[in-house]
Amino acid sequence: MPATTAETLSLVTRNVSVAPLVLLSAADHYGRQVKGTRKRVVGVLLGQNDGKDVRVSNSFAVPFEEDEKDPSVWFLDHNYVESMNDMFKKVNAREKLVGWYHTGPKLRASDLEINELFKRYTPNPLLVIIDVQPKEVGVPTDAYFAVEEIKDDGTTTTKTFVHTPSIIEAEEAEEIGVEHLLRDIRDVAVGTLSTRITSQLQSLQGLHLRLRDIAAYLQKVLDGDLPVNHAILGNLQDVFNLLPNLSSATTPAAPGAKAEAGGNSELARAMSVKTNDQLMAIYLSSLIRAITAFHDLIENKIQNRQQAEEKEAREKEKEKEKEGKEGKDGDKKEEKDEKKDVKKEGEKKKS
Repeated sequence: MPATTAETLSLVTRNVSVAPLVLLSAADHYGRQVKGTRKRVVGVLLGQNDGKDVRVSNSFAVPFEEDEKDPSVWFLDHNYVESMNDMFKKVNAREKLVGWYHTGPKLRASDLEINELFKRYTPNPLLVIIDVQPKEVGVPTDAYFAVEEIKDDGTTTTKTFVHTPSIIEAEEAEEIGVEHLLRDIRDVAVGTLSTRITSQLQSLQGLHLRLRDIAAYLQKVLDGDLPVNHAILGNLQDVFNLLPNLSSATTPAAPGAKAEAGGNSELARAMSVKTNDQLMAIYLSSLIRAITAFHDLIENKIQNRQQAEEKEAREKEKEKEKEGKEGKDGDKKEEKDEKKDVKKEGEKKKS
């Protein structure tokens, strides 16, 4: 039965989490097979799917070939998929086949046909496109579910992919392993402040990317290049309604007080004060960090100078001791020579 609009929205609101191991396996598969070409690789996703949350925890590569000129000509070894799936069941029965992946980086014309093939193993397969060479900051995965779209003009339904949000989420054991690996890579001189600023910068860059995509979509709808999708516009309206209103009129001033210009509300002033306080804390912490670093540098130079002076003093004492020892040895040698001469003279007198 074709999916209704409500069912389509329920698919969009699914939670899809991908483990870092899957990204590593897909990148390794791409690097070994088709790196440097325009081809893509295909693999199987394993994990759990409870109908609402999809957790992708493992994957394996699949032999795949396709004609670059004719997208309808492709080959996927389904016998290999079945045999590998049976072996993975023996290792971990909880990891079931939940979908498939390819390295796109975008959807292809043959994806719907390949998705129909994977319906042999799972009723609603998940498609994850993994960008192994990301050029922009953000999550390098795009998750899709195939649905049948009902058209408003009453024509026959067509199958299409519906995008659903995806996140990269590691389990506790994986997080410990990643932290252990990054322990040798991480620069000890970089503190938590710079790490937080870098994370905030990446978040802002990702937000800018999403806002740019929204602006491009709305411009295409306005120009008539894309049809109006009321579900998407409704979601955008909900997002805009959740934003704080920073341009509302000012509250009436107290009697005898001067009204503030600029039309900023109390919320705007509060956010400005909060932002200034945070920036002041960052500025002061940077100053303290720089002063502490200079203090450590001066202490290090003083310690090095003291150690050098102590080393020179020890070397001078060793030289003095050595000279005194050589003088004592010379005196002893002279005494021995005098005794020998006296002994020889005594022997001559006796003879």
